[in-house]
Amino acid sequence: MANVITGETEFFKGISQIKYEGTTSDNPLAFRWYDENKVVAGKTLKEHFRFACAYWHSFCGNGADPFGGPSHVFPWDKNADAVARAKDKMDAAFEFITKMGLPYYCFHDVDLVDYTNDVTENERRLQAIVEYAKQKQADSGVKLLWGTANVFSNPRYMNGASTNPDFHVLAHAATQVKGALDATIALGGENYVFWGGREGYMTLLNTDMKREQEHLARFLHTAKDYARANGFKGTFFIEPKPCEPTKHQYDYDAATVIGFLRQYDLLGDFKLNLEVNHATLAGHTFQHEMQVAADAGLLGSMDANRGDYQNGWDTDQFPNNVGELTECMLVFLQSGGLQGGGINFDAKIRRNSTDMEDLFHAHIGGMDTFARALIVADKVLTQSDYLQFREDRYASFDTGKGQEFEQGKLSLEDLRAYAIEQGEPAAKSGRQEYLENLINRYL
Repeated sequence: MANVITGETEFFKGISQIKYEGTTSDNPLAFRWYDENKVVAGKTLKEHFRFACAYWHSFCGNGADPFGGPSHVFPWDKNADAVARAKDKMDAAFEFITKMGLPYYCFHDVDLVDYTNDVTENERRLQAIVEYAKQKQADSGVKLLWGTANVFSNPRYMNGASTNPDFHVLAHAATQVKGALDATIALGGENYVFWGGREGYMTLLNTDMKREQEHLARFLHTAKDYARANGFKGTFFIEPKPCEPTKHQYDYDAATVIGFLRQYDLLGDFKLNLEVNHATLAGHTFQHEMQVAADAGLLGSMDANRGDYQNGWDTDQFPNNVGELTECMLVFLQSGGLQGGGINFDAKIRRNSTDMEDLFHAHIGGMDTFARALIVADKVLTQSDYLQFREDRYASFDTGKGQEFEQGKLSLEDLRAYAIEQGEPAAKSGRQEYLENLINRYL
């Protein structure tokens, strides 16, 4: 694990390096399942997951919700000067990240330092904190998984960023993206993410949808070309979300994004960064979204969180359901894992979780849940008849006429003749309950 790095002030006093103590441990500030050096399916858990701290929720979130103001008051928010305050926040962040043993972090530009409406002042502030981050990374060994730009919170983006009907607004979004790309490149970021927070619309009455999507594609090409010309060799990710804050978002789900990338010739540079809670909002399971991306060779990275099935919005809670996550890890392992990205905890502690150590409990629980789910999934794949059952279920396509169909050798007339010759097919059980029980046997 990384050495603990703190600034002049220790923000998380009384909390030392979080260590793996095994399943018999009753220590709430220890890992029970996440042993970063444990080898599963040929890789260590650290290599599989490439865990990252999400800067925005962990160090910028204040507990506010649509019905109430901030409930979290953090000691790193006291300095009146924006850059000095940002350095205090970064001291706290790297102290936490290294105490947790997280190998990566990720950020939006405005997470690192507060922005104004003055472009040159924003660039000055960002450059100052990027220089500070360089030293923090060098001292700790923590790396940047990805950067991104927040082009959805400022009121200027109320009608979108790259899809805004006002070119002036689009230019401001491009300016922010340029700065975020420059920061990501300067910090050795391995990837860059685009999330279309307001790239969508509320009503077609005032929207030229075709033109807006063309602008989005042109914007992505322009940003990609700039980054490549300036030495960025990583992967670009698109993060699907169906709605919220806009009613109809152009990056609805994995399938929609894949179609968009294919239509606008972006597949060569872009993959998907999937989020659990966004899958829920789209009416999908997360394992479905993972499988869609994996089947297209585009399973790039993952925002780890969960929604609340009783709440119809993006609650961004830390993951804790081992059974559901095990099904996701079956897809994860069978597809060869993530392509370039990692697993960042795009999750926030609850509004009434106000102790400094709550942030540790949340991340420990999330990391343990992923580790346990991966270990269980590996056992299901290697010790049970799960794979054999799935193979047998499609055996009719492995030989004879079924194989000829897959090879494109049969016409519609051939298929009709086969149906008449064979008569009514026998019912074959999908054995769903058996398979669900099988998963539970290994939990």
